Amino acid sequence: MAEADPVFPETRPSAAAGTDHQPPKRQFGRLLAMLSVPVLILIGGGYYWYSLQGQVSTDNAYVKQDKVSVSSEINGRIVEVAVGDNQVVKAGDLLFRIDPEPYQLQIAQADAAIAAAQANVVALSNASELSGADIAAARESVAFAQSNFVRQQALMQRGFTTKAAFDAAQHAVQQAQEQLNLAQAKAREASARLATGAQVPGVNPQVAQARAQRAEAELNLRRTAVRAPIAGRLSQTSRLLIGQQAISGLPVVTIVASQGGYVEANFKETDLDHMRPGQRAEVRFDAYPGVTLKGHVGSIGAGTGSEFSMLPAQNATGNWVKVTQRVPVRIELDDASPRQLLAGLSAKVKVFTDEPAKR
Repeated sequence: MAEADPVFPETRPSAAAGTDHQPPKRQFGRLLAMLSVPVLILIGGGYYWYSLQGQVSTDNAYVKQDKVSVSSEINGRIVEVAVGDNQVVKAGDLLFRIDPEPYQLQIAQADAAIAAAQANVVALSNASELSGADIAAARESVAFAQSNFVRQQALMQRGFTTKAAFDAAQHAVQQAQEQLNLAQAKAREASARLATGAQVPGVNPQVAQARAQRAEAELNLRRTAVRAPIAGRLSQTSRLLIGQQAISGLPVVTIVASQGGYVEANFKETDLDHMRPGQRAEVRFDAYPGVTLKGHVGSIGAGTGSEFSMLPAQNATGNWVKVTQRVPVRIELDDASPRQLLAGLSAKVKVFTDEPAKR
């Protein structure tokens, strides 16, 4: 019986052998697909690069709001707090009140000083009138003493009087003249103390000073009520407590203005070549992803951020490393935000430097 020839796998025809040989059209399609992917990537990248030409952007941007630190103009203890933290206030709203009693006492003291000054003026006026009468009497005494001295002098020449009588007459003239001089000095002193002020004719300086002190006391009393200078939202109210001692000039609370918000974008110095005030800008906020506001370049900073820092960089050293500086650019918002813009919120700013600046 004959044995069958062994059939090796490599010599056995494969059913898949026919599939390795593909038609030329299918190979061309695969090659075209492989080449089209990088081409499309290059085209997309080129378009993206081209779209970025004529504009610069940065995410180093933050919302800025004007802030006013409110402090008391006088010293005193806070006795009333009319607002709370983060409360919205209008200009003129009462924030807090300082104990008015010390300043009410100052007004009472000023009233007493005015009365005393007016009484002193009356006394000086009376003294001035008396001085005038004393001068008239002293002049009469001088005239009488001089007349008696002339008579004694004539009698002395004829030998009809004594040396003692002549000397007494001469001494009487001297005494009368001294009394006249004293009366005139008192009159001048009274007139000087009654002299009117140069700024307010007819008002005695003492009375004017007392009235000025009262006006100052009234002003301080009005200052015990501290009111909001602008409209906005309150912040940093930790010192706004009843019983807290308010010190003149020391901030007690901060008001963040409700109007006038802007964005400060810190652009690289290499982005400023074609940037001009008035160019169009777009602003997006991290807190509100769906909000995009239109704006424009308001102004470009006068220096880099490091130049105005508390510790400016010292580059005159051997270990100097060049770092690209950033310049603050103010972006004014043209659109009203549908959401509240809080001071310090992060933003992304895009400026279209290929467009002309609009004034």
